[in-house]
Amino acid sequence: MEGVGRGSNRPCCSSRTIDRRKKRFEAGGVEALTGQRRGSRSQYGRWLTTWVVTWVTTKVPRDFGFVRSRWTCECLAVLLLEIGSVRVSRQTVPDWLHREDIVWRRPRPVLGPEDPERAAILRRLRLLLRNLPPDEIAVFQDEVEVNSNPKIGSLWMRRGQQAEVETPGNHQKRYLAGSLNWRTGDLMVTGGLKGEGRNSVLFIRPLDKLRRRLRCYRKIHVICGNASFHASRAVGEYLAEHGDRIVLHSLPKYAPDLNPIERIWWHLHEEITRNHRCQTMDQLLDPVLEWFERRRPFEVERHAYLRSKAA
Repeated sequence: MEGVGRGSNRPCCSSRTIDRRKKRFEAGGVEALTGQRRGSRSQYGRWLTTWVVTWVTTKVPRDFGFVRSRWTCECLAVLLLEIGSVRVSRQTVPDWLHREDIVWRRPRPVLGPEDPERAAILRRLRLLLRNLPPDEIAVFQDEVEVNSNPKIGSLWMRRGQQAEVETPGNHQKRYLAGSLNWRTGDLMVTGGLKGEGRNSVLFIRPLDKLRRRLRCYRKIHVICGNASFHASRAVGEYLAEHGDRIVLHSLPKYAPDLNPIERIWWHLHEEITRNHRCQTMDQLLDPVLEWFERRRPFEVERHAYLRSKAA
């Protein structure tokens, strides 16, 4: 019964209720069904509904000793019997929940932990970006995975017929590194080599490209995430040699929302890689790289770093 929700064509009642209605119809036709009271008045008080709603919205089954990760109607019925000594059918529970606007839907994932240093790091980054001298530049850096196995997304299809997205038999992936210019929105893309993972080699290559392409700037501030390879020996050696021009700044941990390049990756997947029909990685990389060229420059989402206004 967990799949039954508002607007569903499935009856939210027990098989015994359906059997009673069927027998009435067979005995007296449609007239036998009209004028009949729709079941007895609930013998349970409002407090039972409040219990059930509280459990499904604030607790998990393991809080009550069940070896389950999510609630089912049967589980709630068992709990009512154990705690309140009230015996109800598992078909009754969704009726209570629906009356309280509780529906069975897929939740959205959210990032749980938060860096305790988030506020302090964010203050430093805001100060850096607001007071950036003309001869210095800041870029946001990150990597994205391009996969020959397409990400599946919604599309138009005939009712009752599920469209198909063919997946290639040879699963391949390629990483791309991007450096987003904070001032202009220009995106510099560095392609990873075949078989190359998301590692310090892929991280250093765009740093080298930044040094060559942005010679007019005395210093390049690279704002990036907290991947472990950012602190590798190879990266350390590179910064020891070129630290006069390249300065790394780490974002708070668990904070992809603070990297504006993440929004570009989202658009890339929505417009190019989702439901793609490419059979090889080369076929997929062609529209990906063309998309970068046609969309450049990108709009930089700056709201997280804008100065707060006084009331």
